[in-house]
Amino acid sequence: METHEYINGEITVVWQPQKCIHSAICAKTLPKVYHPKERPWIKVENATPQELKNQIDLCPSGALSYKFNTKK
Repeated sequence: METHEYINGEITVVWQPQKCIHSAICAKTLPKVYHPKERPWIKVENATPQELKNQIDLCPSGALSYKFNTKK
């Protein structure tokens, strides 16, 4: 399955386009991050890792997920 990753410090946002149902909750919740008509359409630098996590937890399809980055 195709995935796209967007890194913001301690968190990586993972988008799986095949799962997306276009509910637009992401764009409505964090419009400064999600810009569907632009490429790249996710601008993770416009939100804190906590804001991103809180919003991704609302994604109804699971198309957006996150993982925490560990320091090596």
